[in-house]
Amino acid sequence: MAQKKLEPESEYNKYDIDGDGIVTDEELDMDERMLRLQDMKSDMENEDKKQDAQRNMAWFALFGMLLYPALVVFSIWYELAQAAEVLGDMAPTYFVSVAAIVAAFYGKEALSARKGDSVKVSQSKR
Repeated sequence: MAQKKLEPESEYNKYDIDGDGIVTDEELDMDERMLRLQDMKSDMENEDKKQDAQRNMAWFALFGMLLYPALVVFSIWYELAQAAEVLGDMAPTYFVSVAAIVAAFYGKEALSARKGDSVKVSQSKR
């Protein structure tokens, strides 16, 4: 079977891994595998960013739950009775909403850990 050498400016030169001027089926398959690996890497990076964003949201909500009572105390100290009253009236709704956000995050983490979907850090023996 006759093989055709690649021309110098051919668009298929990028597939010629061994540089022999001939693109084999194995070289084309290798390129497809590389594309799949890049897609998997991109998916993993996106999942990692999503998990970081969810974790940051949960921490932000927890700090908000801690700072909310401080706002009420400060408004009382500065004799802002109306502000303290409004903050006190909003407190039950605020705390239930934030608790739901935090509970959803940690519940999702517990379920994914049980199913094995969560990222596990393995310790290597040294």
